[in-house]
Amino acid sequence: MLVYAFDRTFDGLLSAVFDAYSLRQHPDMLMGEGEPLPLFCEEVHEVTTADDRAARVWAGLEKRLSKQALRMLMVSYLSELPELDTPLFQYIYKVFQQPEGRTSLERNFSDADVLAVTNIGRKVIHEQHRMLQFLRFQKAKDGTYLGVVSPDHNVLPLTVAHFKDRFRDQPWLIYDAKRRYGFYYDCQEVIRITFQHEESLPFDLDSGQLNDEVISKDDKLFQDMWRTYFKAICIRERMNPRKQLSDMPRRYWKYMTEKQ
Repeated sequence: MLVYAFDRTFDGLLSAVFDAYSLRQHPDMLMGEGEPLPLFCEEVHEVTTADDRAARVWAGLEKRLSKQALRMLMVSYLSELPELDTPLFQYIYKVFQQPEGRTSLERNFSDADVLAVTNIGRKVIHEQHRMLQFLRFQKAKDGTYLGVVSPDHNVLPLTVAHFKDRFRDQPWLIYDAKRRYGFYYDCQEVIRITFQHEESLPFDLDSGQLNDEVISKDDKLFQDMWRTYFKAICIRERMNPRKQLSDMPRRYWKYMTEKQ
């Protein structure tokens, strides 16, 4: 068994494809650096991530896949699932085995690798839509709106364009508490940010709530009003907890105002 070990970045995966064709090899498995090797592993190739090699592979994919298929590759990668590494590599490897200009592989869902990548990509897109539904903003005293999330998949980059378009005249910060990064919009451009000293954050990572000295007084009032409204519209005789959990999974509740 031949195993390729890489840094689990997308450029690293594309570099692995470049190495496979350069060395005329076809690895049986891809795995992250430092992970335990599988049984019967005979050879390990350490992939060195190279931007120029990754760019060449991506340029080749652009000639052989549709824009929809290219987006699905990127979206599926945002799942961060280790079980995606090998199917995604095999999918890309097979793309270069078909003639340039043909897109038959991306629609061949009888291929196990194409199906795996597509299904995982759909899960990421589903998570993206839920972020648009369940994100709750709070207003700080300086006028900035804060939204804290902790999605299963790394979907925050997929939501930025939506919020920039919808709230283009309002400064906002959306922060992923699970991955410790966020995007800040100053009414002109979106900037990716991280915090070096989390102990001084103006909000609580566990609840997503702004600190009392930072949150706007009006926002406290609006939160109380929203909770009251949420309870008032509830018809106890029609309560269906199973349906509610299906539409609004419990893992989203801790950052939702009406559930606090």
